[in-house]
Amino acid sequence: MEELIKTCLYNKHIALGAKMSPFGGFDMPIEYTSIIEEHNAVRHAAGIFDVSHMGEVSIKGTEAEKYVNHIFTNNVCEIESGQILYGMMLYPSGGVVDDLLVYKKSSTEYFLVINASNIAKDYAWMVENSKGFDVVLENQSELYGEVAIQGPKAEELIEKYLNIKISDIGFYTFKELAYKGQTILISRTGYTGEDGFEIYATPEIINEVWDILVGSKEVAPCGLGSRDTLRFEVALPLYGHELSEDITPIEAGLSMFVKLNKSEFIGKEVMQRQKEQGVMQKIVGIELHDKAIPRSGYDVEVEGVKIGYVTTGYNSISTGKSVCMALIDSQYATLGAEVDIRIRKKIFKGTVCKKRFYQKNYKK
Repeated sequence: MEELIKTCLYNKHIALGAKMSPFGGFDMPIEYTSIIEEHNAVRHAAGIFDVSHMGEVSIKGTEAEKYVNHIFTNNVCEIESGQILYGMMLYPSGGVVDDLLVYKKSSTEYFLVINASNIAKDYAWMVENSKGFDVVLENQSELYGEVAIQGPKAEELIEKYLNIKISDIGFYTFKELAYKGQTILISRTGYTGEDGFEIYATPEIINEVWDILVGSKEVAPCGLGSRDTLRFEVALPLYGHELSEDITPIEAGLSMFVKLNKSEFIGKEVMQRQKEQGVMQKIVGIELHDKAIPRSGYDVEVEGVKIGYVTTGYNSISTGKSVCMALIDSQYATLGAEVDIRIRKKIFKGTVCKKRFYQKNYKK
């Protein structure tokens, strides 16, 4: 069995008594106190997540912009330096290699943030598709630690305890700042539906930032358990669940991040066709009539016939409702449609609803 990778904050998690579990090849904290407590800390105050398992790739060169646009569904020509875009890398089939954030430092330099479980696959894909472009790629994943500070008090507490000014960083923008003699990158991004920031720096600096913020007792350490419940409530996809090699961005309802007005990108032909002709399956929200919890992988049925499966499901902490996202046949993907979910051997009634179960609270 392959040994799990430890992030630069691993010893901090152990010292705090975190419940640890494998995730994407890393040994990661799932919870410290409880998922509910950590979830509510982010919704109402502030929480900090170790996201050092995420991957970082640098792309530099005279054709960096042209190259990134070739492998990315969104359009980096439409943003200024200092802005960030969300989007996907696609296979020619339209299936998703990964979803990612693209940070534009300049038209000749980009910083890409990719999912932990896909680092090796993604980087190999990027290198393979860089042939013919004047670019230099570097997998910098081992150079960085990363923390996400999320919640309505995130800005106030970062400025208070780290003594850095971040109120001028807008939504989906970033700055590189001097901090304790080093350069850190901080962006107004996150994965919780709340206002928040992500900080990329050396492992040494990330350990200091963690100690200061957690030591303040005003920023709760949070694990991947609450990270999942938080992102799920606001319909943010997780690769391998709502997006995959077999689920396209159009099927996932993410067409706004697929810019068909670009001259070309890998997978464009399939995206164009799906947009024009429609798709056979779609990701939808479903609310159960009872309190049962629809877990990932459970069958969705109509009159005893399977029409899809649950991709993520929980008893929503913020709303108290039993809800899920599911990939189902498009003919049933209309708001108000009645479906069944098979939970173990029992059938529970549900209604197709909007995927966003909780309102995002971004500061834009």
